[in-house]
Amino acid sequence: METDISIDERLRIIEVYASVQGESTWAGLPCVFVRLAGCNLRCTWCDSEFTFTGGEHRSIDSIVQQVHEMGIELVEVTGGEPLAQRQSSDLIQALMDRGHLVIVETSGSIDISIVPEGAHVIMDVKPPGSGEVESNDLENLDRLRPGDEVKFVLASREDYEWSLALVKEHRLHERFPVLFSTVFGQLDPAKVSDWLCEDKLAVRLQLQMHKYIWPPDARGV
Repeated sequence: METDISIDERLRIIEVYASVQGESTWAGLPCVFVRLAGCNLRCTWCDSEFTFTGGEHRSIDSIVQQVHEMGIELVEVTGGEPLAQRQSSDLIQALMDRGHLVIVETSGSIDISIVPEGAHVIMDVKPPGSGEVESNDLENLDRLRPGDEVKFVLASREDYEWSLALVKEHRLHERFPVLFSTVFGQLDPAKVSDWLCEDKLAVRLQLQMHKYIWPPDARGV
């Protein structure tokens, strides 16, 4: 643990590892994941509760160096909620300065305008089944930029209907890739496939690829 560096130059990190990207339009590509500690939400179906506490403080420079030595262009900064640590924007910029293509997976509860230009945001919008629907910062829908994506994680038909209405209201499917994902083991993806075909909406059904390749609770894969 690096404790002799300024608080402005360090982040609390859970893990850094290489794997294939499991979600979004980047799915299937080799990617380095930088998982930050801490989250301001407590979604009912959260699959990364291990990020809520713990981790180690590391300098931004050491994180970037480790990532760069892995030799993979694509990097995802995730959590927890990565934007809950204000220094995350400096990390994202530093990774891009070293030539990396950076995607940022965020809950959508924190102002995404702090993400530097050139990074790609994958932003969740929380349906009712998450238990965090009131935490959505819907002003973020107007802060999204070209190259960003919007994701809804669905636990039920109610979540689907709620998400469908929001997509139509804000015409998200005309502006960005929109991803409908299912809570693993809780909602049958085949049902969502049928619903999307019935509604004829240009939304992508996505599966969490990594949970089909490895055990659902596997770490660092």
